[in-house]
Amino acid sequence: MGGRIVGGPSRRGFLKGIGAAAVAAGGGSVLAACGGSDSGGGDAGGSGELSGSVTVWSWKNPAAELKALIPAFNAVHPKVKVTVQDIGNPAIWDKITIAMAAGGQGLADVLHIGVDYLPGYIEKFPGGLADLGALGANKYADAFAPGLWQTVSRQSKVYALPWEANASGFFYRDDLFRKAGVDAASLATWDDVVAAGKKVKDATGTALLAVDRSASQADSANLFQLLLQLQGTFYFNIDGKITINSPEAVRALTLIKEMNDAGLLLDVQGSPGAPGYDAAVKAGKVAVCPNPAWYGGYMESLAADQSGNWRLMLPPAVTPGGSRSAIVNSTHLAVAGSSKNQRAAFAFAEFALTRPESQVPIYQNKGIFPALLKAYDDPAFHAESAFFGGQKYAEVLLEELSKPSVPTNYTADYARALKVIDDAQTKVLLQGADPATVLRAAADQLVQQTLRAQA
Repeated sequence: MGGRIVGGPSRRGFLKGIGAAAVAAGGGSVLAACGGSDSGGGDAGGSGELSGSVTVWSWKNPAAELKALIPAFNAVHPKVKVTVQDIGNPAIWDKITIAMAAGGQGLADVLHIGVDYLPGYIEKFPGGLADLGALGANKYADAFAPGLWQTVSRQSKVYALPWEANASGFFYRDDLFRKAGVDAASLATWDDVVAAGKKVKDATGTALLAVDRSASQADSANLFQLLLQLQGTFYFNIDGKITINSPEAVRALTLIKEMNDAGLLLDVQGSPGAPGYDAAVKAGKVAVCPNPAWYGGYMESLAADQSGNWRLMLPPAVTPGGSRSAIVNSTHLAVAGSSKNQRAAFAFAEFALTRPESQVPIYQNKGIFPALLKAYDDPAFHAESAFFGGQKYAEVLLEELSKPSVPTNYTADYARALKVIDDAQTKVLLQGADPATVLRAAADQLVQQTLRAQA
């Protein structure tokens, strides 16, 4: 869906591709010796005027919006020639990997990177991404939604500027909830959601939500991941240790099992944005979509005939009084370590991502929800939505993004974690397996595959 992350950028084959590329290049640290230079290529050194050429890699909608910013950028930096290339998604991930493995040969200056790919590039290709802190990025440490700066940083280095921030929304069919006599505002926890789902199913015959129980795609555990993040944990902790066997993980998978055992889950192929999932939403077969922010605007065209029936609220907490905030995915702009024009490259990323004047039109044109806090003051984020029954639905997301959010460490082994979690969830939902048992086995398997320790 262009600049929106559909269940996170496509992850299938990434781990295999990045590993193979590193091996072909003779190891994962091939860029250590080519950390790039902020001089040459026409970039004036010191405080001189920026000049030279900058190439940007992105995809579809965000690429179009970055191109639209070039005239305004050139009004400030007239001697910098910016070229934005629409590489496509997921094609961009292989293209970045191959170029990094080749020592940066052919790599663009500015790279649009998903949050689940960033750690892989950092860990597999030391020096592959420039330290933006050395270019002045640290002054923006508090400019973005809480938790995101820690996500793009490692120790003292800053590897990217946050762009898109997809907080999780709890989109629900207000008409079905009212028919079932359920007040959505009373749903404080996911136990409340399960109880409400039973009432909605009894009153309307509609399933609570959709899940790919057979894990036909790699993003089948999105609900599990959301329930983890609402409890302040993830597949790995900030030190890279495995946490999929934590009490929070067991609680998350147990909740999903309860919904499945109660007949509240509609089995579909794929995650939000995939044909199977979207067809269920369009046909009115689900009452709740616990999906990222981008899905709100997407739904307006997907299910236009349901206009006025949907509402949005913060996702309920997993435990009483727990967090109701989770940034479930995001994208960023990084500067290649091999770039010969790093200062100009950073200047363009800075111009695009740290100015409300840049980010507000991008949100208005393509629905890409920004991480930049100052952008939220614009009236565009406080407008009523006919599709959501006159609700100022973006304000719900603003409230969520302003709350503390636990930084997520996807690590270079995220694809492996996804696979073992998908398999564990399938065993629970299709075979009735015990959540704690399958998660212990999944954690042991991940330890063997990655040689990482368990937390």
